[in-house]
Amino acid sequence: MKYSHHMHRFLLFFLLGSSLVHATLTTLPNSLETLPVQESGRRKPYFVFAEETLRFLSGKTALVVEGRKKGASEIITAFWMEPEKKYNQIPLIYISYAPLKKILELPLQQSLFSYEKLIHHAGLQEMIAQAVEERKSDPRKRLQGVLKEAADIGMRLSLFEELSNGSLFRIVPNSQNDVARWGTLSQWEESDTSSNVAMAQNGFHLMEQGWKNADPMIFDQGVLQLREALALFQVASSVPSWKLQLEVLLQKTHPFKAAWILYSLSGVLILFFRKKLLLYRLGWFFAGTGFFIQCMGLLFRVLVAGRPPVTNMYESIIWVAFGTVFFALLFEVIYHSGVFLLGAIPVALASLILADSQPLILDPSIHPLTPVLRDNFWLTIHVLTITLSYAAFALSLGVAHVALIRIILNKKVAASLYNYLYRTLQVGILLLATGTILGGVWANYSWGRFWDWDPKETWALIALLGYLFLLHGRLAGRWGGFGLAIGSVVAFLSVLMAWYGVNFVLGAGLHSYGFGAGGFPIVLGFTGLEVAILVTAFIARYRR
Repeated sequence: MKYSHHMHRFLLFFLLGSSLVHATLTTLPNSLETLPVQESGRRKPYFVFAEETLRFLSGKTALVVEGRKKGASEIITAFWMEPEKKYNQIPLIYISYAPLKKILELPLQQSLFSYEKLIHHAGLQEMIAQAVEERKSDPRKRLQGVLKEAADIGMRLSLFEELSNGSLFRIVPNSQNDVARWGTLSQWEESDTSSNVAMAQNGFHLMEQGWKNADPMIFDQGVLQLREALALFQVASSVPSWKLQLEVLLQKTHPFKAAWILYSLSGVLILFFRKKLLLYRLGWFFAGTGFFIQCMGLLFRVLVAGRPPVTNMYESIIWVAFGTVFFALLFEVIYHSGVFLLGAIPVALASLILADSQPLILDPSIHPLTPVLRDNFWLTIHVLTITLSYAAFALSLGVAHVALIRIILNKKVAASLYNYLYRTLQVGILLLATGTILGGVWANYSWGRFWDWDPKETWALIALLGYLFLLHGRLAGRWGGFGLAIGSVVAFLSVLMAWYGVNFVLGAGLHSYGFGAGGFPIVLGFTGLEVAILVTAFIARYRR
């Protein structure tokens, strides 16, 4: 109880502060924001449900509708409060894939389309039906290109229909089975005639009245009455109120966005104002503050999800960004060089910007775990170890770039810089080897075999052998510091393949819980940039 009391005070403090920042986005009361809704197999606060729903529909959490910018809560609640109003004509459904728009003869510059336009588009409906048939014939087959995009649009159209008919607003718990599907108010009214239903009906009517008359007090009164009726359905797995508040806070404050903004300021000051002590120290302050905010964001996500934040590509990216800065600060405490942070900031900055700017590729939503991941012990020791090795290698990539850019700029590279690079590689190899072995133990525990040359396993081994080869060559005198820097960049491409390529390109093997699609042009662009840096560094090195 003492823990719960302090947690409530802590969350209230932060929520009051965050509400000042976001007051212009929604006029809905906090009582509705934290109303539990069951969606995608998880119980979540209404505010999060609204933002995730609109983001899946339109790719954004706020849109200009009827001449005014509206937040997700306002748009989604309008469907609930005014079902008689037709939203079919409003462009809310996202289509960005240019090849598909060309085939369907849709405007290439337009990315949002109305339900009415798409549901009556014969060509689109034919492609959606074809995608459905292909998935039925082979559920394990990965759709590609226009068929995959058509299938995604089909899911958005289905979601729009659920919004329009009210079946998506599942707020009534199942009192008989705490893990069963929740119901809507209309379903409750059909199956129950008790006074609790009457209380809920009255509360909902007050909400409708307050919504249509733009009266927040009446609306809030209705929400509170509705919640009072729903509170009688308390079940064993009910989400604690502090966790609902915490998830709303996490959704509103965008800690990872705040972190990358601070990292960008830090990078500018550390890189360009090294000789101006005050500004240089300010850069370190921004880096430390950004790291603290990122830590808090990860902590909040862990508390909400009840598990380590490494179960999908989005979470692994923000975790690797955290690990990169963590290792940099740890090395800075030991060596006081400034090089580690200089190498870590661009990596963390790029990672967090990528995670923040691509929500349809890197879904930030918290999802229930697949059965193989529900053992938190193995999830913690294997997946965290592997992804921390990626962070150490990402730091070595950053430090290698510091050395290569100095060579390109015709500046001397101190021998100590190559020694620092060597240390980061040692940490990465230790973690990757440990994580790979632990992964084999987990595979034996889950699937009954230690090693089966699964693509994920194979590429983890390739990455490990590549880095071992790099360090062995350095120890044997086959190459010096410059070769170590070049090798660090090349070897990281194997990490990229094990991390992204297996899940998003190959899409095969037993690690299907991490599969996804998209982002290939970004990865291809990164690879091309790295090749360009390597070629430029070679030319600069051997022109001397």
